[in-house]
Amino acid sequence: MSTPASFASFAAYTPPPDDQSAPPPTRPWFPTQTTTSYQSGGIPTFGASSSNTIEEAESQQNQWETRHGLRVDLLAALAYLFGPISALALLIVETQNDYVRFHAYQSALLTTPLVLIRILASLLQFPNWMRTLLTLVLVGLEIYMAIRAYIDASQNSLARFELPYVGPIAARWLEEE
Repeated sequence: MSTPASFASFAAYTPPPDDQSAPPPTRPWFPTQTTTSYQSGGIPTFGASSSNTIEEAESQQNQWETRHGLRVDLLAALAYLFGPISALALLIVETQNDYVRFHAYQSALLTTPLVLIRILASLLQFPNWMRTLLTLVLVGLEIYMAIRAYIDASQNSLARFELPYVGPIAARWLEEE
């Protein structure tokens, strides 16, 4: 007969919730440097209180958080991949992150007219080569913008790439929310 002590537990060790010595769990897409002290590698600031630097670090970390805990770079790229459908879905689902919402607005403003032109070209019986060209332009723009949004989020610290006409409109709509 076996005793409970003879069974091995394969669950990872998690410290009790009231244990302050254990570091909090981290997500790999959040910035790992949250302390800004000189000893931990932060840039020394003279004449600034420590509460300001903590608030700045928290606001910088909040830029990377989404409503459901998903990655910002993937959501911004997803806004472009399925055209106006994914842009509308992200505008409904994601209510917290401004970077994702900006790219969802910009995607909706970019792809909706192009999809409507493509549908109109099919209804008016444009030549096949012209419909194919419109489809390639639409898909090429969606792929380019998805890659650009992903790279800007992951490598350029959430820098927004604004298109000439629809970018300022998307930024204005985001500010008016």
